[in-house]
Amino acid sequence: MARDENDDILPDHDAAKEFYAKYEPKEVLGRGVSSTVRRCIEKETGREYAAKIIDLSSEDNNTESIRESTLSEVHILRMVAGHPHIIELHDVFESHTFIFLVFELCRNGELFDYLTNVVTLSEKKTRYIMKQIFDALQYVHSENVVHRDLKPENILLDDNLNVKLTDFGFAKILKPGDKLFEVCGTPGYLAPELLKAAMYEDAYGYDQAVDLWACGVIMYTLLVGCPPFWNRKQMIMLRNIMEGKYSFDSPEWDCITEAPKDLIRKLLVVEPSKRLTVDEAVNHEFFHAVHCGVKQFDARKCFRMAIMCVRCVVRIQRLKNTPETLSVSNAGMDPYRMKAFRKVIDNCAFRVYGHWVKKGDCQNRAALFENVPKTELKSLYISNLNRL
Repeated sequence: MARDENDDILPDHDAAKEFYAKYEPKEVLGRGVSSTVRRCIEKETGREYAAKIIDLSSEDNNTESIRESTLSEVHILRMVAGHPHIIELHDVFESHTFIFLVFELCRNGELFDYLTNVVTLSEKKTRYIMKQIFDALQYVHSENVVHRDLKPENILLDDNLNVKLTDFGFAKILKPGDKLFEVCGTPGYLAPELLKAAMYEDAYGYDQAVDLWACGVIMYTLLVGCPPFWNRKQMIMLRNIMEGKYSFDSPEWDCITEAPKDLIRKLLVVEPSKRLTVDEAVNHEFFHAVHCGVKQFDARKCFRMAIMCVRCVVRIQRLKNTPETLSVSNAGMDPYRMKAFRKVIDNCAFRVYGHWVKKGDCQNRAALFENVPKTELKSLYISNLNRL
């Protein structure tokens, strides 16, 4: 039996038969520790949905804990329902051995899988996705809810590549002024204040600001393909997070403008009180640079643009007679610094080693970008070149 929106208690009788009477399950879309997601069709309307089937019968599972967390997730999903960038919960069923959650179907899957296929996103696409994430988060925070597990795996894309925020399993309702101390989430996306809550007894706790930190990590990853605090040793990675130690020094950042870097800097701030709020993030110049309306006339900028246009026309005219200049020594020493080579190397790495990338494992993904040669091998290579 479908759960009424005003009813906080799921029906106690076996509703599995009613689920199968109303929906026809199809292929598996994904699997979790205690759940399976299947595409299903509503028999009466023919509409497609995604059914998350949670198994409560396994001896390895803490049945009551799973049931309580599922009830909490259902309650929060109904609190934040109605926003275009938050996943829609269509139906809920419960039996003694299973809980069925029926969601809208997002055919393009997780943002994580999309990013794995394209490696990096342009500033334009990053602006499009991050604006929708912030819009959804703004609505979530307005309902006094903190998500606590924002990451690309928990962001789905619909048919038009619009964002759908999902997986509110760790979400909590937080009254103004209250703090949380429970440690949860994915290591690479944890905020410093959340880590302090796990390490120090006198920790101050954390609130909705942890979601803004996670947004900074997501945005960094979208632009360059790897997370900001990655290290093979997790303790070093956590120390880097605590210190806010990251950089824009990699070659990938050379082609990225200042506006997105400024937004990331203001999100990845160790002190939560100095970090941007979601309202401030939505109003950052990165999202309004292309919608600024009437601009003030800048003669210097127009003259500079005219010169660039003339140079461009001249170069195009001479292009057929001008061979591309490429230093063999530079290509041999550090091909990864050249954008054309870098795209080829990254695409090949993901094509060959993409199976290394596991769900939620930002370290394996980041390992594919580790193109720095070992010092002793680089010295040996240089000495061999000199001999030649």
